Amino acid sequence: MDSIAQLLPKTGLFRKIISLIAAISMLVSLVSSLAPEPLPRDEAQNIIFIIGDGMGENHLELAKQELGIELVMETMPLRGQSKTRSSSNAVTDSAAGATALACGVRTTNGCIGVYPYDMFGWEAVPYNLTEIAMEKGMNTGVITTDSTTGATPAGFSAHTSSRSNAEDIAAQQTASGIDLIWGASNGITTPETAAGSGYEFIGTRTEMNAIEKGVKSFGQFNGGELWKAAPADDTPSLTQMAEKAFSLLDGEEGFFLMIEGAHIDKHSHSNKTAETAACVQELDNTVKAALEFAEEDGNTLVIVTADHETGAVEFVDGRYTFTSGSHSGDNVPLFVYGSSNFIENGQAVKNKEVSLFAAMSMGVPANEFPKKNCTVWIMNEAA
Repeated sequence: MDSIAQLLPKTGLFRKIISLIAAISMLVSLVSSLAPEPLPRDEAQNIIFIIGDGMGENHLELAKQELGIELVMETMPLRGQSKTRSSSNAVTDSAAGATALACGVRTTNGCIGVYPYDMFGWEAVPYNLTEIAMEKGMNTGVITTDSTTGATPAGFSAHTSSRSNAEDIAAQQTASGIDLIWGASNGITTPETAAGSGYEFIGTRTEMNAIEKGVKSFGQFNGGELWKAAPADDTPSLTQMAEKAFSLLDGEEGFFLMIEGAHIDKHSHSNKTAETAACVQELDNTVKAALEFAEEDGNTLVIVTADHETGAVEFVDGRYTFTSGSHSGDNVPLFVYGSSNFIENGQAVKNKEVSLFAAMSMGVPANEFPKKNCTVWIMNEAA
């Protein structure tokens, strides 16, 4: 990302502003360093990070109620909760929620992958888990049923002051070097722009299945079908995308893969009970596939959580039902497989701590996370 610090004139006032931001940053880092350092976490070669956008505890009950099913995710060995607030509000949006889960930073609602006191990245931006994995030589992927420039995939692949900066997000994604980025069409990335950055552009399930190991791919699928368990029009389901990604990314150096089921949130905003339940079930199908891979592999961490709750699902008159069309500040589920000490059973942790523990599971020391990526100009000025 080109920092605004590199684009604006280096005036005396501007230098003072940057110096102030740097001072605030150091103060925040100092305060953070006073907190007790977390104990080490079990390390894993592969990390599969699954996010049910908008999925609260009662969404699980609603799905079981509507479909008469049990959920595989509820059989995972560790179960706790994530506390979902942002730096600016007790009720987070998906952008700040994704930033906390990806970067270990609670930021301002609407912001993607930036510090709340430096939303334009003048001084630095925090690395996300995908970037940390790439730095360690791991294969990486970002999968979603949302547009690839949506808030959650953007949180794991871009840094920008606003989730609305879709062109900026798309440009950063194609320049990122992430091995695969798949989701609904963003209306921006074309076969030509993808190819220009070394990506094979794919738009169907058939094309996805034809991708071979070592080929970087950018998927732009039919968003109207992508969230379904059995999509039409040669569109892959979330589970099919995940299973193909496992086979492509699995390798000697390990991989990091973020998977988002975005439509739990979208249908919850509209209080569509049947559609929401179907999305929870499809996410659970994906969890099942991830656990099957992890069990066979023997060295894979699977994390399942949400960025926030949507719809304020409550038990009313004997049934789970929506009581709102907005986000709530409720804690959300957190399930873990492949670690004995990621969390304690029943523990509620901050959303940004989920990212910290994931980074520690990749071998990053607690005192090195969140990890900063300083701008070129700041680094040069300090030299």
